[in-house]
Amino acid sequence: MSHNEAVMIAVAPNGARKTQQDHPQLPISPKEIAHTAAACLDAGACMLHLHVRDENLGHSLDAQHYTETIHAIRQQVGNELIIQVTTEAVGIYSREQQIQTVVDVRPEAVSLAIRELSPAGADEKVSAEFFSFLQREYIAPQYILYDKEDILHFRELLERGIIPDENISVLLVLGRYTKNQQSDTGDLDPLLSFLPDVRHWSLCAFGASEAECMRQAMQRGGHCRVGFENNLLMSDGSQAADNAALVKAVEESALLLDRTIATANDARRMLGMY
Repeated sequence: MSHNEAVMIAVAPNGARKTQQDHPQLPISPKEIAHTAAACLDAGACMLHLHVRDENLGHSLDAQHYTETIHAIRQQVGNELIIQVTTEAVGIYSREQQIQTVVDVRPEAVSLAIRELSPAGADEKVSAEFFSFLQREYIAPQYILYDKEDILHFRELLERGIIPDENISVLLVLGRYTKNQQSDTGDLDPLLSFLPDVRHWSLCAFGASEAECMRQAMQRGGHCRVGFENNLLMSDGSQAADNAALVKAVEESALLLDRTIATANDARRMLGMY
């Protein structure tokens, strides 16, 4: 990890749970997500963390929904954003269904919660084969780690070769998905103290402290994920106008820290996607 490395800013514009009752600018339809993608690209994002919904606006891992939305985004931004699909279960999908979605969609990037895709006690052969598949197909994984226990389990999987030790990227989640959650910057260093020497780590956080958490991450050589999935607020507690406003705030903070902003192609090189 280099403290001078260009900052990768990812945007998570909707998540699995929020609706337009939470914020009228929260994008749900493929057209809305594509419009948001273009605005966030202009604001400094290089990656979009994608959730899609079903006909009832519920969380979906349906390959057709993914394919339709990815096409809409590409129509707007071409290849100027990395599109990272989620495999989040949200209590609905099994590990097998999560894996099958990735096999069917063949996205360029995917986020994987270690506690869901390779939980302690699960058949590790399935996990190992899936992680090897991602490596063979040049699908860039980002491993999501929620707490110390996740990090220690991830380290064990890495040391035992279940996870291929090549250009590892992780996302640390600072806090929990609870109502009115606000992350505490003081929780970052304890997590980092357990993290193995991975190539890239990013952070996401909750509430109005998101911006300060991102600044702290960038000071420590990390990368950033912001957006309405986790947070609707600017640093002063006011409601963000849209996802692009949160991205722009991180871009401005990065420049004050003398860190350049990664383009999608920069990020693809950094993540070993070429």
